[in-house]
Amino acid sequence: MERIMALSVLDGRYNRLTKELQETFSEYGLIRFRIRVEIEWLKFLASDLGLFALSDADVRAVDGIADDFDVNGAVSVKDIEKTTNHDVKAVEYYIKDRLDILGLSPIREWVHFACTSDDINNTAYALMIREGLGTVLDVMNTLLETIETLARTYKAEPMMSRTHGQPATPTTMGKELVNFAFRLAKEIRILETLDIEGKMNGATGNFNAHVSAFPDIDWISAEKRFVSGSLGLTPLLYTTQINPNSYIAQALHAMIRAAAIIIDLDRDMWGYISLGYFKQKLKEGEVGSSTMPHKVNPIDFENSEGNMGLAIAMMEHLAVKLLQSRFQRDLTDSTVLRNMGALFGYFLIGLKNAVKGLGKLELNRDAILKDLDDNQELLAEPIQTLMRVYGEDNPYEKLKELTRGVKITRDGLDAFIDSLERVPEDVRARMKALTPARYTGLAETLVDTYFSEK
Repeated sequence: MERIMALSVLDGRYNRLTKELQETFSEYGLIRFRIRVEIEWLKFLASDLGLFALSDADVRAVDGIADDFDVNGAVSVKDIEKTTNHDVKAVEYYIKDRLDILGLSPIREWVHFACTSDDINNTAYALMIREGLGTVLDVMNTLLETIETLARTYKAEPMMSRTHGQPATPTTMGKELVNFAFRLAKEIRILETLDIEGKMNGATGNFNAHVSAFPDIDWISAEKRFVSGSLGLTPLLYTTQINPNSYIAQALHAMIRAAAIIIDLDRDMWGYISLGYFKQKLKEGEVGSSTMPHKVNPIDFENSEGNMGLAIAMMEHLAVKLLQSRFQRDLTDSTVLRNMGALFGYFLIGLKNAVKGLGKLELNRDAILKDLDDNQELLAEPIQTLMRVYGEDNPYEKLKELTRGVKITRDGLDAFIDSLERVPEDVRARMKALTPARYTGLAETLVDTYFSEK
């Protein structure tokens, strides 16, 4: 009933496709990451900077606040927020309450020491995005592997190309799939090696409160140690009150390109199904149309295309918006960042449906070969090229007159070859032996080269 009443399809109809993102991008997930950052900062003040003492038992108890944090804990934080009307302050008060219960009241005022809210938020979101990227990268790699498997399987399967939607120089199905694999792999590498940045430098990025309390501490070095060592992020020094979010823009722009590539794949696969180049495996009980019993629709590719479009629209906005903040701080980034889970959700749905669609495909060799045989004019290109080599007059123009907008037969093509005056007999024999299915150039070699260079 809750899913039926959900406002968003991410929590309703498509819940099954996005559930692995819930612990990461939900309100609970954000609070969980904030708790983790606050606890790590508290421990750092003691263990690295020596501002107060924590025994081994104390450290275990403090760690337990984050390690044992669950949905009930998040509800408690939200209850506190009803009074504070400030989400990060509610997290601070929750931790202080837990310290009191653990008998650690003497260290409670070190919680959130010298921090501004975005010190906690920007690092929490960094941890969130790192975890979310891990989830979608797993599926991106599954999609890549699926494309690569099909590319290997079909590397030698000849296919008529279509430039401008019209019959064009043949290729192989495997080579066309490798094109997508190569493009997608580039974006995966960018996301896998992205520096995810975090800052911990106070209200306007200058460590003002830190220095006023402890002027002898090297706070720049301390921030670097904390952000890199305790959180595993890339330290960021040059900020206003907020992280400028350049790494988020970099991630989103790579995801935009990946989504566009996947839409390109979706549309081509949809088209090949429409042309009959692929059949789709049937599933017992499924219906393709409410009135046309014969229909087997390419719905997975259509679903992927639609959701990737939604993801792109959101990512384009966030990638630009999150780079902008008035003077040293405004809150427009805060409300926008809360939609990070939605764009990851649409992106993940698009990925999963692309994988699902590819898994249903069966090559229809008869349809592909018939298309090639029905378009003998595809051989106009190699014939006129050889005519150039052997000095025939006006080779392009002669082939244009013979083939442009005209369906020619094999006999008609052979008769034209026999009429050539300067092309040697053995070369004319090669021309006659050539078929559209054999005219695929180095398509197979390019597939092998892709895999040898991985």
